[in-house]
Amino acid sequence: MTVELWILLLAALLGLVHLSAASFAFKAQVGNRYTIGPRDENLQAVGVAGRLQRAQQNFLETFPVFAACVLFVQVTDGYGTLSFWGSILYLGGRVLFLPLYAMGVPWLRTLSWNVATLGLALVGAQIVVGNT
Repeated sequence: MTVELWILLLAALLGLVHLSAASFAFKAQVGNRYTIGPRDENLQAVGVAGRLQRAQQNFLETFPVFAACVLFVQVTDGYGTLSFWGSILYLGGRVLFLPLYAMGVPWLRTLSWNVATLGLALVGAQIVVGNT
């Protein structure tokens, strides 16, 4: 299995971390009675729980594109230097993004998002250039 596929698997697991963190933080905020019920009141997450929910949404906006690019690179045997480093940058940026967003750190959070997005662009560029 290539590095890109391993990183895709790790990124999928990171998605579960996002889901769990947002879910548990919201549950801590509103209580078990609300989270197991019908949620008719439509309470909104605020503070850290809100930031974790927004971080999860942000992750979900890029992960499908990353997964599609990695799988396309694999299916076409087009992996190379760009997809290798791009995958690493995507995962590294995304791993840093979650705690930075949860803590409310503005500039470093944006930098980590930019690193992840650069990584995604590199994997996409690998598709265009093919094997290197």
